Amino acid sequence: MVVAKAAALTWTHSVSPSLHIPQSFSVRDARRFRPFCASDQSQKENEMIVSITGATGFIGRRLVQRLRADNHTVQVLTRSRSRAELIFPVKDYPGLIVVEEPKWKNCIQMSKAVVNLAGMPISTRWSSEIKKEIKDSRIRVTSKVVDYINASPEENRPTVLVSATAAGYYGTSETQVFDERSPSGNDYLAEVCRIWEATALKVNKDVRVALIRIGVVLGKDGGALAKMVPLFMMFAGGPLGSGRQWFSWIHVDDLVNLIYEALINPSYKGVINGTAPNPVRLAELCGQLGEVLGRPSWLPVPEFALKAVLGEGACVVLDGQKVVPARAKELGFPFKYPYVKDALKAILL
Repeated sequence: MVVAKAAALTWTHSVSPSLHIPQSFSVRDARRFRPFCASDQSQKENEMIVSITGATGFIGRRLVQRLRADNHTVQVLTRSRSRAELIFPVKDYPGLIVVEEPKWKNCIQMSKAVVNLAGMPISTRWSSEIKKEIKDSRIRVTSKVVDYINASPEENRPTVLVSATAAGYYGTSETQVFDERSPSGNDYLAEVCRIWEATALKVNKDVRVALIRIGVVLGKDGGALAKMVPLFMMFAGGPLGSGRQWFSWIHVDDLVNLIYEALINPSYKGVINGTAPNPVRLAELCGQLGEVLGRPSWLPVPEFALKAVLGEGACVVLDGQKVVPARAKELGFPFKYPYVKDALKAILL
């Protein structure tokens, strides 16, 4: 069984033809424009223009839907307009702005907020080239986003940057408990996260920054369960390796709501762990999953089988860490799914 990590460490122009912007309409005009009707003014002032990298990924897709449900304008910053338009068809997403890299700067300068979720998925067999791309893809996009924000005129500069990082920052342990004050680990993924976060923190000091250290994201149509459920349905879904490794998870709806809150709430700044308050050992997760699906979960997947498939990348599932969301709890964030059994039921039943 191969478990995929969260989009933070797993995870994926011209302006869309459905949107017409007159050539004489400047970025500054867009930021300052307000409707004439006084009764709508307060509502409009609370609406944001949000630019998102990694919007086509598992987390990004749900965030786009969440923002649009509250009438915010979303700009998808992508390397492939054609792929983005397959995921966000114009008929289903009218008014969504899809922009390739040459136009990112202009979009960022007309945004109130930027969410950075981009990065090559890590759920693959690692080679030296793949490891380089896992790191470089995150640093490259984050650096570009930060440079564009910093180059913005003060009156047009976004006020908040929410940038993904990962629970892999802490390294692995079967005994330690990690919160936002814990030091970084000393393995490859911890190194990637340190550089990733340091790059985001180069943004202008007047921009509020929230770094979300994301755990394993559970949800429909993607994430870890997309790999795990088919194995359980074939009666082969047991613990990976020893089963004693910690599994720091979060339901995708809670993660999206956490990112959303970080966009609108000025108290959300600095490092915030994007994990549920009750991590579990992997054997417990597999047991709960088997119970929800009505399938046995007794047959373990041996370490050598995972290493044969993933090589060094098997450490993503064979090792783990117990990460708790101390900061989110201090801020009073309301987790809808604090327990994994409830999360699995909501997703699968």
